Amino acid sequence: MKKIFCIIALACSLLPCAAQGVLSLDSCRTLAIANNKELQMGRERIRAARYQQKAAFANFLPKLSAAGGYMRSSRELSLLSDAQKGALSGLGASLGTPLQQAAQAIAQVYPELGGSLSALGQSLTGALDNAGSALVDALRTDTRNMYAGALTLTQPLYMGGKIRAYNKITRYAEELARQQHRAGTQDVILSTDQAYWQVVSLAHKKKLAEGYLRLLQKLESDVDKMVAEGVATRADALSVKVKANEAALALTKVDDGLNLARMLLCQLCGLDLAAPVRLADETEDDLRPSAATASPVDLDAVYASRPEIRSLELAADIYRQKVNVARADYLPSLALIGGYVATNPSVFNSFEKKFKGMWNVGVTLSLPIWHWGEGIYKVKAAKSEARIAQYQLQDAREKVELQVSQSAFQVNEAAKKLAMADKNLEKADENLRYATLGFEEGVIPASNVLEAHTAWLSAQSERIDAQIDVKLTETCLKKATGRLTDEIASF
Repeated sequence: MKKIFCIIALACSLLPCAAQGVLSLDSCRTLAIANNKELQMGRERIRAARYQQKAAFANFLPKLSAAGGYMRSSRELSLLSDAQKGALSGLGASLGTPLQQAAQAIAQVYPELGGSLSALGQSLTGALDNAGSALVDALRTDTRNMYAGALTLTQPLYMGGKIRAYNKITRYAEELARQQHRAGTQDVILSTDQAYWQVVSLAHKKKLAEGYLRLLQKLESDVDKMVAEGVATRADALSVKVKANEAALALTKVDDGLNLARMLLCQLCGLDLAAPVRLADETEDDLRPSAATASPVDLDAVYASRPEIRSLELAADIYRQKVNVARADYLPSLALIGGYVATNPSVFNSFEKKFKGMWNVGVTLSLPIWHWGEGIYKVKAAKSEARIAQYQLQDAREKVELQVSQSAFQVNEAAKKLAMADKNLEKADENLRYATLGFEEGVIPASNVLEAHTAWLSAQSERIDAQIDVKLTETCLKKATGRLTDEIASF
């Protein structure tokens, strides 16, 4: 996050430069990185991967969950049948006859107790009826309205290595998002450099075309005077005019191309397409590139620096962990559970319309026994995917080695072309000087002067192309070796 704030602050500090209309290569790079939508999405992917890694780590920790419910039933549960309820409610009546018979037998033996026994029998009959009715009421559940709630704590003990594998996968995924963002940053830098030097090249060629047009216009004026004096032909004048018109047309094309190139650079930098920006290298008379030959490259260091290689290495690690995930689905899993359950009505003190509950602690074990070889096939499929990722990594290493070799060759070739372009320009300057002097002395025709001008223009244009080529090939070599982002803040 701090690095992102630094980039934003740096971009804001560059806005005055953009407002003034002068941008350097570094400022263009920084603006492009800060405003590129793909890189902004890449930063969000990094943030999302970081949160996923934290979520995966949370699987190591105990989880606490709560649940509750209410249910309304049309009928209540009954512990007694209707016959049992009737028997208990009429308990005194059912026992009245035996009691009367017993009282009569006792009264025959003890006549003086007859009245007392009769009253006692009636009293017992009523008491038994009341006791039976009370028992029926006490056994009523009244479960038409039921409430329940539970707190559950689960602590994984062994899940076949799945949690550990997922934690590693998310950690690799976060690093993979960072490497992809780094690769995207290098692509943005390369695109910005290409657009920047394209503008610089066309700006220098525009100056060259303007200078060439002025030379032809001066030559056209001189030839017209010579035609008037009779020392030059009308054909010479017409040929010079044709060349001047061609130079004017070429200037128009270069100017149009320059405007389009500026618009592309503004789009990459996140500026208004019509912004009147100027580049620092436009005003340089000579780009003065450092045409140094490429030095030997350590491929191991390149592999460690290239984000594409690192991304494929992380992808291979992820697929290896996916093998462990596939295997874990068919290994035993062990977890510790604990909780608290409360219900209303409660049954801990007969049936009460109160919330009462109990604690519980236990262990759960899940052991897959037979799935017709499904687990074996899934593990083999995951292993095949892991081997594919490894082959992709090997293929990428070979391509990177070829790319580095090609980039180094292009750097050396660009240096040679620049040296040859400098020599050709020296010869073209000398040739143009002699042709101009000879024409002014009247010993060289206008056609030779035009040829000298054309050769000089071609040599100047080739030198500009060679200078820009040196700049771009150096950038491409840095990208091929993974060192392009070393020049700016790393992400």
